Amino acid sequence: MNAEQFVILALGWAGVFLPTALGAIGSVIGCARAGMAASGALLDVDSGYGRLVGTSALPSSQTIYGIVVTMQMNQQFSEKAAPGLFAIGLLVGLALLFSAMLQGACCASAITTTKSKPEVFGLAIAPAAIVEGFAVFAFIFALIISGGVAGAAA
Repeated sequence: MNAEQFVILALGWAGVFLPTALGAIGSVIGCARAGMAASGALLDVDSGYGRLVGTSALPSSQTIYGIVVTMQMNQQFSEKAAPGLFAIGLLVGLALLFSAMLQGACCASAITTTKSKPEVFGLAIAPAAIVEGFAVFAFIFALIISGGVAGAAA
């Protein structure tokens, strides 16, 4: 194997693991941001602690999506498939990263709103659910397209 082939295959393997790595980074940032809002809100409310803390965990799902995509793509592949797997892994990983970060911001806003007006919790959390939907779209896209890329180029 020459240096060029090694780099191409290394990029393919990076693509396999990027959805998990980038999804986890986004989840850490999103959960931390929402968690900080939840911790601050605990000082201002007399009840409903569970939903505040639970809301801060919502961005963790992007890590799960990344793990499943990595497991789907984690197989032997050819040099022809490596660039496609890298592109899928990088782009889906970035989608998971940004959706988790922004979902954390939506959760932080929902927590801040809910502490002052608990009756609007369902409406306040809706934007976080919408952002989650885009992570699901990226997840499904990766599952469908990655099998075709690895299989067609084998």
